[in-house]
Amino acid sequence: MVVSWADRLPAATTGAFWRFSLDFYRRPGVATACLDLQDRFGRDVNLLLFACWVGISGRGRLGVADLAKAETSLEPWRRTVVEPLRALRRLVKEEADAAELYAALESAELKAERQSQNRLELLAPEATAADRQMRIADALTNLTLYLGRGAAFGASAPIRIALEAAVGPT
Repeated sequence: MVVSWADRLPAATTGAFWRFSLDFYRRPGVATACLDLQDRFGRDVNLLLFACWVGISGRGRLGVADLAKAETSLEPWRRTVVEPLRALRRLVKEEADAAELYAALESAELKAERQSQNRLELLAPEATAADRQMRIADALTNLTLYLGRGAAFGASAPIRIALEAAVGPT
């Protein structure tokens, strides 16, 4: 018997990761950098935000195995649901008479992204009482682990700046 994600999810997650993502994504330069990392470097925005959130929320540093588990957990959902919705939305965006369809696809894609984040939130460790500087350092370390030190890391400058400007617990 195959156990699906829906069978393993609790009735509801706290939504803390989703709330962080909505707020963080609105910060100057973050959305553009995330989309650049997605489109040019093949990075998953949800994994990128997860790496940041785990650190900045006081959940500590991710290890290679933690990140691999998160990537493996999301891969089928991303490949079969999120990416096809994104491709359709981008295709329809170019059609002058398809505004309503575009909006529906955009909404469906956003719901699929939220489902991805709910799944990731379940993998996060509990928050601890880390101080502000430690949370920022952990978030930057997690981000670097996910992106590596190459060109993708360079493209993440607005994200790193936003993390360093983070104030208070998230």
